[in-house]
Amino acid sequence: MNSSPTPAPITHYENFPVASWLCPPHLRAPIAAIYHFARTADDIADEGDAPAQTRLDDLAVMQADLRAAAQGAAGSGRWPQVFGPLQTMIRAFDLPVPLLADLLNAFTQDTLKTRDQTGYANHAELLDYCRRSANPIGRLLLHLYGVTDAQALRRSDDICTALQLINFWQDLSMDIPRGRYYVPEQDCAAHGVSRADLRSLKQTEFATNLIAYHAHIARATMLNGIELVHQIPGRAGWELRLVVQGGLRILDKIEALNYATLQQRPKLSAWDVPVMVWRAIWM
Repeated sequence: MNSSPTPAPITHYENFPVASWLCPPHLRAPIAAIYHFARTADDIADEGDAPAQTRLDDLAVMQADLRAAAQGAAGSGRWPQVFGPLQTMIRAFDLPVPLLADLLNAFTQDTLKTRDQTGYANHAELLDYCRRSANPIGRLLLHLYGVTDAQALRRSDDICTALQLINFWQDLSMDIPRGRYYVPEQDCAAHGVSRADLRSLKQTEFATNLIAYHAHIARATMLNGIELVHQIPGRAGWELRLVVQGGLRILDKIEALNYATLQQRPKLSAWDVPVMVWRAIWM
């Protein structure tokens, strides 16, 4: 295992809390295999200009290939660079395959909702999506780290859900024009914001209050799980500290914009790194 090549820095899949230089060396191969599986599926669902049915068909093939990999059988052969390593790592590390399947299920749901221009009825429905789109990553990493107690799993879910929610509120100006509506309809109605208001990307006072409401929920969710950083040993624990601080820093930037993320996407820069490191040290 230790002779496997070091994976390239992971920068594109926003829900994958990995900084490769902090990754424990003996876990680089399984983490890279999980990442490339998730990245490939996310790209199928999210990138390019393929029609929805093509995306759904490809995700269905990935589901079949995952089942084949779990059984040690040959799949379609379409993504050998993904399923070859993944099959090896499933066997070597007893990876929980249902968590990998949850990711594909979430990407399929995203594709369907984008095709149909539908959103989420309420916060509970949105959290169920996060349960499948984000939380499996944290649970897979905890499995690799050998951390299995129920409290750690709950804290991991809180952190991963918070990261997903933060990404939603950070990316409103990009997602909405693409037909992706993550703000729950019930909350829109409570704040006097219509689908047409969101589609126009007009930063009204009502929209600002709505985004602020959800940013506060995301911060509280992250803080609910923050003690997990003290349960994860060694380099992995420091990696998690930086992931948490990165998410909180994005929330700081959203707040600094007065929650105007319908018009501007806040992002981290090199200047934020010292702040994140300092805060990580004192967690």
